[in-house]
Amino acid sequence: MLRTSFSVPRLSDVESDPFKVLIRTIISQSTAEANTRRAYQNLSRKFLINPTVLVRADVAEIEDSLKVAGLYRNKSKILKKVAELVIERFNGSLGFVYESSMEDARKKLMSLPGVGPKTADVVLLFFAQRPTLPVDTHVNRVSKRLNLVSSSDDYETVRESLQRLYAAEEYFDVHMLFIALGRKYCKALKPLHSSCPVRELCPSAEI
Repeated sequence: MLRTSFSVPRLSDVESDPFKVLIRTIISQSTAEANTRRAYQNLSRKFLINPTVLVRADVAEIEDSLKVAGLYRNKSKILKKVAELVIERFNGSLGFVYESSMEDARKKLMSLPGVGPKTADVVLLFFAQRPTLPVDTHVNRVSKRLNLVSSSDDYETVRESLQRLYAAEEYFDVHMLFIALGRKYCKALKPLHSSCPVRELCPSAEI
């Protein structure tokens, strides 16, 4: 039913550079999608998005690019530090997200500033097509309202529970479809129960 209500991009159409995916995901934290897109486009117009260029960039210029995004001053410092550490620790490449084990790749990503489990999982799924299901605020909210997980479950418990419910080849679709459902219908404050395409399956719906 969700697939008939929303379109899902092909995984092959997602940005193929893991560093760019990482930078965009850090920018997206606590920021609406439209503003994330604008901020990333602004940054891309000023700089090549790679560690060597960003580590040399003036933080004030990065800030100017990210002003449309939330917490832009802090994020600008984080982006420079991430670029520096990617060069120092990984020889300027995030190729390990494809080559290392899932556990090791995840651990290396999360050793970088501004990179928590969700950001690491986005990079692993979107770039390397590794079997992990990122849990953002929409995925978390939708899965709990549908009673797919417990309302008290933390990030890792939600992720692992959803991964047991769906086949690995469906993780990308589930992630994108839950986000679409959360943005359009399953809103945080005023969910649109009457028009939600899964209302008949939702224990939280007011039908």
